[in-house]
This record gives sequence, structure tokens and C-alpha cells, in this order.
Amino acid sequence: MTEGTGAGTPAADLPFRVMLTMHVHPGREEEFEQTWLRIGDGVTGHPANLGQWLVRSADEPSTYYIVSDWVNERLFREFEATPGHLEHRKILHPLRARGSMATGALLAFLPGAASAGPAAAPAMAAIMTPSAEPARTPVAAG
Repeated sequence: MTEGTGAGTPAADLPFRVMLTMHVHPGREEEFEQTWLRIGDGVTGHPANLGQWLVRSADEPSTYYIVSDWVNERLFREFEATPGHLEHRKILHPLRARGSMATGALLAFLPGAASAGPAAAPAMAAIMTPSAEPARTPVAAG
């Protein structure tokens, strides 16, 4: 979503965000991260997926947050019923101790001051490059 607000736009037409909290069995964090990266295209390859992020909690090393953005809620809900999604969940399930999901329509995006400056490209490249693997999405220099 670009800068602005979704105020006045029907929720069905707004981009949709899925926020998962994943508590991984202690000692299996590295395996979880590698597995998530390996099978991630099962989600990001879906035509309605706008991208997703994996975040490791700074406070609880076995807790992860997965943020996934979708064209809209209807298309995300359709994806949930696909064999690919069910297989994705099946692969990650043994690594998970417990988890939860929250969802919502994206209403606004306020870019930070650094997002347009020279610091943006290296910062994003560090995020987009999973541990010594080449970046899956090229980041243009600012």
C-alpha cells in the first residue's frame, strides 16, 4: 500500500494483513528459520500475496512473528483452503509449540524519513538477504 489512507474504502477492497505469532519448540529455532525460508515461496508464489516478513522476537528467542500481506481478505481466505497452504502448515507444524493469528485491513502507510534516503537500501538489503543466501528480491540503491 502506498502512502495514504483506506478511509472510506470498503474493507473488501483494502489490502489485508495476516500477523502470526509462532512459538517454536526451544532448540529448534534455526531449523524453523531455515524451513520457513525454504518453503516460503509456497506463500509468496501465490498471485494474491504481496509479500511476507519473518521477525524473531528480541525478548523471547523461540518466538517469531510472521507478517503476510495480501491483495484483499477474500483472496487470502481462498488461499487458506488450497492444498499448498495446507502442505505449508503441515511442514511447519512439528516445529511449533503454539501459535496465534490476528488479521486486519491495511488502512494507512506512513513511510519513515529513512525510507527515501541512502540508508534505506543497505538496511533493506540486510533484511532481504537471509543468512548468507543471495537476496531473493533485488533492492535498488537509494
